[in-house]
Amino acid sequence: MKKKLVSALLITGMLSSMFAGCGKSAGGGGTVNADGIKEFTAFFAVPGNEINNDNEIQGLIAEKTGCKVKESWLTGQSAEEAVGTFIAGGEYPDFIDGGNSSVQLYEAGALIPIDEYYDDYPNIRNYFTDQEWDMLRQSDGHIYWIPQFSKINGEERVCQHNDEAFWIQTRVLEWAGYPEVHTMDQYFDLIESYNEANPTMEDGTANIPYTILCDDWRYFCLENAPQFLDGYPNDGSVIVDPETLTVIDYNTTPTAKKYFEKLNEEYKKGIVDQESFTQTYDEYIAKLSTGRVLGMIDQWWDFYNTAGDAIKSAGLDKQGCEYVPLPITIEEGMTNQWHNSGGAFNASSGLAITTSCPDVEGALQFVNDLLAQDVHDLRFWGVEGVDYEVGDDGLYYRTPEMRTNCADSSYKAAHLCFYSYFPQFNGTSQDGKNAMKPENQENEFYDGLSDNLKKCFDAYGVKTYVEMLGTSPAPGPWYPMYSYSQTLTTSTPGGVAWNKIGEVKHEYLPKVVMAENFEAGWEDYMKVYNECKPEDFLSEMQTELERRVEMAAKYQ
Repeated sequence: MKKKLVSALLITGMLSSMFAGCGKSAGGGGTVNADGIKEFTAFFAVPGNEINNDNEIQGLIAEKTGCKVKESWLTGQSAEEAVGTFIAGGEYPDFIDGGNSSVQLYEAGALIPIDEYYDDYPNIRNYFTDQEWDMLRQSDGHIYWIPQFSKINGEERVCQHNDEAFWIQTRVLEWAGYPEVHTMDQYFDLIESYNEANPTMEDGTANIPYTILCDDWRYFCLENAPQFLDGYPNDGSVIVDPETLTVIDYNTTPTAKKYFEKLNEEYKKGIVDQESFTQTYDEYIAKLSTGRVLGMIDQWWDFYNTAGDAIKSAGLDKQGCEYVPLPITIEEGMTNQWHNSGGAFNASSGLAITTSCPDVEGALQFVNDLLAQDVHDLRFWGVEGVDYEVGDDGLYYRTPEMRTNCADSSYKAAHLCFYSYFPQFNGTSQDGKNAMKPENQENEFYDGLSDNLKKCFDAYGVKTYVEMLGTSPAPGPWYPMYSYSQTLTTSTPGGVAWNKIGEVKHEYLPKVVMAENFEAGWEDYMKVYNECKPEDFLSEMQTELERRVEMAAKYQ
């Protein structure tokens, strides 16, 4: 779509819709620009891509809501360092998501209590149930942030597996005749065999059979696989036995040892990327973007919107360089729980409004307006006639050109505005037909796949990434336990142990994988690990598990 045509369509859309939908906030606050639009600021303690100042859909949303937000993202610092700088200076952006450091923002008195205001903003108040809001209350009884990603409206609609998995390129599966791959050993055997027969890409570039991301907090790509391999969901920091309601340390299970022994074996063979433990996140994404990497463990959200789009933009999807997830467990015949229904309610962090915001009511009104269906459609579907069409049956769909545009980084920066770290919906639109997001619109999702992905899915008799794995029922009311471990500080014995465990794993797990003598390396690791007093951490996690189960029983 040429720029002039896009702009013409946008102007027409503005004139017809700017007086409909969400109301503009009255009053002062923040900065008001020459057009009478309030301007807020936001910081999110994760890497992200800034959009252009004259972004077209951001302008449309501003016309509807009377507000726009200048978003900034983590660059060159850890989340803890960035949040610490804000706290030390005592000045904050209007909106913030501090990630794992959200508790530090609360303890510093940097956040306003949302529950003192939310009754005046129905889209916010109704975003969660009373039980879910109560799960967000801090020690003083108030609520300070809104988790953005777990809300499912109406029927759950999921085509993408947005979570963690063993990923593999479709070219590997096609070469092998689309085999059933269920175990860790089968997965690595397949990658080894393919790489031996096909050591390079079509242009002669050497393949990287398997790489591991270990940079900073993303070392989950190395360390947490044992919970999944034993058939458990992503509680993130412990396993929960659903029968006995007890926590289990996945770091010390027999499966954990088998997994790291396998990585050690593959490292010695040269299958595991020798740069795995020194590469940065940006270097990792750059490798994936070239199409060279045959497989890895990662969260979909951590690589797809960067490396996945780059692969498509470069035409590497035609070479089978796109990734699909496999239902890997430690042994054949086990039920996997890589994908669970119901989403994950992560109470440990979310969007907050800071004490530096001069117009709390205006900020909350903006969040409220972003959750209205017409604005939500603008955020995630875009502009009708430009980014999607509406069929005679009322279902949204995209043309091939529209799909290409939406994967292009320049087009996204100039035109699309997801407000991706503000509250949003998954599931079904209020019209009862369409998915809240295009990636979960079943027909649109399948029609938008490359030929190689369609061929792969057809071979396995599925139409989505989720069906490649299967869906397990939602875990119990404790889930996910990482939403508690992420809030731990060194003020408790369990928090001290958790902090030491993280430091030890960061240091020793790469050593274990690279060890000349695996048994000696594992023994050294276990000795230092046990000196962290993991029992203190597990005890506090068990107490929290029991608290969550007891709290949930009050709402039954």
